[in-house]
Amino acid sequence: MKIKLKEAADFVGGVVFGNPEIEITGLAKIEEAKKGELTFLYLKTYEKELATTKASAVLIAPEFKKIRDDLSYIEVKNPNAAIQKIITAFLLPKINLSGIDKSAFVDSTAQIGKNVAAGKNVVVSAGCIIGDNSIIHHNSVLLENVKVGSNCLIYPNVSVRENCVLGNNVIIHSNTVIGSDGFGYITNEKNEHEKVPQIGNVIIEDNVELGSNVSVDRATLGSTIIKKGVKVDNLVQIAHNVVIGENSFIIAQTGIAGSTTIGKNCILAGQAGVVGHIKIGDGVVVTAQSGVSKSIDKPGKYRGTPVQELSQSLRTEAHIRNLPTYAEKIKKLEEKIAFLEIKISQLNSEDN
Repeated sequence: MKIKLKEAADFVGGVVFGNPEIEITGLAKIEEAKKGELTFLYLKTYEKELATTKASAVLIAPEFKKIRDDLSYIEVKNPNAAIQKIITAFLLPKINLSGIDKSAFVDSTAQIGKNVAAGKNVVVSAGCIIGDNSIIHHNSVLLENVKVGSNCLIYPNVSVRENCVLGNNVIIHSNTVIGSDGFGYITNEKNEHEKVPQIGNVIIEDNVELGSNVSVDRATLGSTIIKKGVKVDNLVQIAHNVVIGENSFIIAQTGIAGSTTIGKNCILAGQAGVVGHIKIGDGVVVTAQSGVSKSIDKPGKYRGTPVQELSQSLRTEAHIRNLPTYAEKIKKLEEKIAFLEIKISQLNSEDN
């Protein structure tokens, strides 16, 4: 990467303070940056690093003071978004996969769009449809009648099972499984667990990204649906017949049980757990390690197990932390009450 500071500023719509002709050769975190590198400052947490950074230039938000004359700056409203834009344009590795590798198996009935690339040992089974400009990395498998839209990126060792549907611009990271059987069993009179056939599918709409080691179960009947714009982190379990609304975030190690519906623009933070057959409305944020055991209709932040609205949960936690103090106060009050009861009894005896 080589770019003049002014070019970088023009690219992200920023204003240069300092030398616009500085040559930028890389990007780095503010505490690790070296001469020639561009860094960024957008969080108060890192403001102290501005005094000591060895970067040549800083993408900086307007609210921060430019305390050093030996640094150049690009002032921009959102430095975090700006740095991501520069990374995407200048630093993302190019994917050198083209054409269908000779070791790949593509069934004669599969329909392959223009400019599709499939790496080593890829399997594309009968009846599959793949749109234009999609890339399927090594050792991935598409079973019968899978549909993949255009401009999709499927990383190594992904499995997409029969009849599942991926929209356009879908990204799936390594070792993720789409369409594994839902966890469905019936216990018979002999106390044996008999498997319930899982004959539905998974539908993943446009602009969805799934991290690595994600499991999305196929529906028992109908479809498990991940709607457009959803982003799913690593190690997430999405059970059969779940519906996740548009533009929601599902963070690492979250588990969503079967037949639950998540609304639009929701966030389920790390290790959240959601029981089955409930509904979570639009705009709900569930904080890390929380357990959702009933439906949530009202937008807002929720916390704890079982979840409460954030403000109520924090008050409850404060009271729990103060239980030893409360216990001591109650003990003293009981002693005072006992003393007063004795005194009252003595006074009553004297009156009689």
